[in-house]
Amino acid sequence: MPQPVSTTQTGHSWPGRLMSMDVYRGFVMFLMAAEILQFDHLHEAFPTSAFWAFLAHHQSHVAWAGCSLHDLIQPSFSFLVGVALPYSMASRAGLGHSFGTQFGRALRRSLILILLGIFLRSIHATQTNFTFEDTLTQIGLGYPFLFLLGNKNARTVWIALAVVLVGYWLAFVLYPAPNASFPYSAVGVPADWPEHYSGLMAHFDKNSNLAWAFDTWFLNLFPRENPFLFNGGGYATLSFIPTLGTMLLGLQAGRWLRSELTQREILKRFLLAGIIGLAAGVFLHITGICPVVKRIWTPAWVLFSGGWCFWLLAFFYYIIDVTGRRNWAFPLIVVGMNSIAIYCLVHLIDRFIVTSLYTHLEHGLFQLFGAAYESLLIGSATLGIFYLILRWMYYRKLFIRI
Repeated sequence: MPQPVSTTQTGHSWPGRLMSMDVYRGFVMFLMAAEILQFDHLHEAFPTSAFWAFLAHHQSHVAWAGCSLHDLIQPSFSFLVGVALPYSMASRAGLGHSFGTQFGRALRRSLILILLGIFLRSIHATQTNFTFEDTLTQIGLGYPFLFLLGNKNARTVWIALAVVLVGYWLAFVLYPAPNASFPYSAVGVPADWPEHYSGLMAHFDKNSNLAWAFDTWFLNLFPRENPFLFNGGGYATLSFIPTLGTMLLGLQAGRWLRSELTQREILKRFLLAGIIGLAAGVFLHITGICPVVKRIWTPAWVLFSGGWCFWLLAFFYYIIDVTGRRNWAFPLIVVGMNSIAIYCLVHLIDRFIVTSLYTHLEHGLFQLFGAAYESLLIGSATLGIFYLILRWMYYRKLFIRI
C-alpha cells in the first residue's frame, strides 16, 4: 500500500505519517494537560450547575468501576503505541535495520520509558519514588513483548491477546478474595465503601487483590522512606500485563491502516471492533465475571476501553484522512507530534509557570471574572504557554523521540 504523504496547514510535508494518529494523540495529551483547568473547583463554586458537574466528572477518574473521559487518556495513549508500531517497524526495515537491531532499540526505548516515568514521579520527592503504575512505565514494561509480537501474524496476535486477558483474569480469581475480617482500613479503603463486590468480582476489590499483594512484596524491594502498604488509588505494577492487551488492539488497528483495505473497509472494521469491545466489557461486568476497572486494568476494562479507542480512532481517521478536513486540527497536530515533550512539560514546569504568572501578573488579573474562575484562567494561561513552546518546536522540527 503506498505510504501516505500528509501536509499540514503550514505546508510541512510528513511522508509516511497518518495525521489522524497525531490528531488523536494530540487530543489525548490535551485532555491530560487540561487537568490544570481544575473544573472541580468550579463545580464546588457552582454545585447546582449541571455544566460544571459534567466537566468536573469527565476531568477526573471514577472511584473504581466505570469510565469517564479522563479514564480514556491512558488506554488511548497505550493503544496508539500499538497503532504506531507497524509504521515504525516498516520504516526501520526500509532503512535496512535487522530484527536484532530493531529489538535492541525496542529494549532501549523500554528502559528509557521506565526510567523517565520513575523520574517524573519523583519530582518534588525527597528520594527516588520507585513506582511502576504510571503511563510511561506501564508502556515501557510491556513494549518489548509488543515488539516481539509485531512480527507475528494476526492469528498469533489475537491468541496472545486472549492468553493475556484470560490468564490475567484467572490469576486474580485464583488469588483468595478478602474475607469478612479483612482490615480494609489498613489499606486505605473504608469498610463501608460502596464499590465492594461479592462472588467472582470480589477478587477485584481495591487493595485486597493479587496486584496489590504483588506490590506489597515487589515495591518493598526498593529503597523507600516507609514500607509500601498500598496505593491510595488502587493502581498496581502488574497492570502492565493487561496494558499489553490494549497495545495489541492498537497493533491490529495499525496493521489494518497499513493494509490494502479500502478506507471504507478500515472504518467498518474499527466500528465493528469498537462495538464488540464495548459489548464484551459491559457483558463481563453485568454478569459478575469481571468488573470494568481502569485502576487495576481488568480484562473487562481492556475490552471496554479498547472499544472506545477503536471508535475514537475511527472518528479522527474519517475526519482527518478520509474527508481531508484537517486545518482545524493543526493545534492538536502540534501537540500530538511532540507527545513526550508535552508529557514532560506538564510534569516538570507547570508549577513554575503558575508561580511565575502570579509573581509578575499577580492574582488580580486571574480573578477578572471572580475568584471562582481564577483556577480556570490561570490554567488556560499555562496551557497557552505549553502550546507556544510546542508550536515553536514544531516550526523548527524539534521533536522528542524515544
